[in-house]
Amino acid sequence: MLLVMITAMIVLMMMAVPVAVAIGLAGMLGIVGFTNLPLIVIPQQAFVALDKFPLAAVPFFILAGNIMATGGISRRLIDLVESVIGHRSAGLPISCVVVCMVFAAVSGSSVATTYAIGAILIPAMVRQNYPVGFSASLQATSAELGVLIPPSIPMILYGVAASAPVGDLFVAGLGPGFLVAAALGVYVVVWTRFSRHESPAKVVRKPFWRSLWRAALALFMPILILGGIYGGVFTPTEASITAVAYALVVSVFIYRDLSFRDLLGVLRGSALSSAIIMFIISMAGLFSFVLTRAGVPADIGDWIVANFDSKLGFLLAVNAFLFLIGMFVETSASIVVLAPILAPVALSFGINPVHFGMIMIMNLAMGMITPPFGVNLFAASAVGKVSLDRMIPHLVPLVLVILTCLALVTYVPGISLGILELVR
Repeated sequence: MLLVMITAMIVLMMMAVPVAVAIGLAGMLGIVGFTNLPLIVIPQQAFVALDKFPLAAVPFFILAGNIMATGGISRRLIDLVESVIGHRSAGLPISCVVVCMVFAAVSGSSVATTYAIGAILIPAMVRQNYPVGFSASLQATSAELGVLIPPSIPMILYGVAASAPVGDLFVAGLGPGFLVAAALGVYVVVWTRFSRHESPAKVVRKPFWRSLWRAALALFMPILILGGIYGGVFTPTEASITAVAYALVVSVFIYRDLSFRDLLGVLRGSALSSAIIMFIISMAGLFSFVLTRAGVPADIGDWIVANFDSKLGFLLAVNAFLFLIGMFVETSASIVVLAPILAPVALSFGINPVHFGMIMIMNLAMGMITPPFGVNLFAASAVGKVSLDRMIPHLVPLVLVILTCLALVTYVPGISLGILELVR
C-alpha cells in the first residue's frame, strides 16, 4: 500500500498536479484500494487534520508578515543594519543576512522574507558591483532563517504533527538560527576577501541613531511575541493575533506606510497563502491517517530499529532521507506527513523531540534553496530578475555552509536545547 500511494503521489507531481491534490488523491487511493472504510471517512479525516487549535496561528503569522512587508517595516530594518555595517567591506551582503534574521523573527516565513528584503537588497548589492547571481543566491539562502528564527510556521506544524510544545520549539530555534546566520556572515567575509569584490562602490554611512529610532517599533515586535509566550501572557496562537494587531497599528497609524487600499491586497494575498497551506495540511492529514491505520509508521519504526543499532547511524540516515525529500516535496506537506512517523522512532533512540524537530525543519528547509522545487530560489530569481543557471554556481557553497551547520545541530544537541534549558 505504501509503495502504491507514494508512487501515485510522485507520478501526479511529475504531471504538474499541485502538491496538495497529489497527496490527497494518493490518500484516497489508499482508502479505496486497500481498506473497507466508507468514503465519508475522506472529508472527516480532512477536517480532523485541521481541527487543532495551534494551527490557527498559521494564517495570523502569515498576515502579520505580509503587513510588515508592505507597511515599511522591512525598509526601516534594512536602514538600521546598513547604518551599522553597510558602509564596510562586505557590509551590504552581511546586512542581507542580518536583516533576514531580524525580519524572520517578525514574519515567520522564508518566502515573505525573500520578497520583502530581496526587493530592496538584491538591486542594492548589484549596484555595488556584486554579481547578481551571488546577490540572489545569498538572499534566498539567508531567507531560510525565516523557518529557524521564531515565530516559525514550520515549527507550529511540527509541534502539531509530533505533539511537541510549540513554545519550546520557538526557543530551541534561536540556537540553530544564530549559528546559520553567523556561518553565512563568515562565508560572505571570506568570499568577499578572496574574490574580486572586496572594494565595492563607496557607500555613504546612514545615521545610526535616526535609523534606530525609526526601526525601534519593528525591533520590539519579536520581544513582544516571545516575551509574551514565555511570560505566560498568551499562547503561541494568541501571540499570532497580537502580532497582527501590533503590525496593523504600527504600519497604518504610526508609520502610515500602509493604506487601507493596500490592506485589501494584503488580506487577499494572506488568505490565499493560508488556504494553500491549510489545504496541504488537510490532505497530508488524510494521507497520514491511511498509513497509520495500516500500521505503516510502526513497521517503518521496526525496520529502522532493526537496521540502525546506534543513534548516530539513525541520525545520519534521517538527514540523508529528509534532504532528498525536501528537494521534491513542499516543506509543510513533508512535516505533516513525516513527523508523526519519524518522531516516535527518534524518541525510541533517546532523541529529544524538540531537538529532532530542529533537525527535521533545517533539513526540509534546505529544499527551499535546492532545485528543482526551491521556492526561495524562484522568489529570489523573480525579484532579482536573474536566471537560475546564474545562481547555481554561487548557491552550491552556500548550501554546503548550511549542511555544515546542520551537522553541528544534529550531533551537538546543546545548540538547540541549551537556550531552552536556560529559559527553564
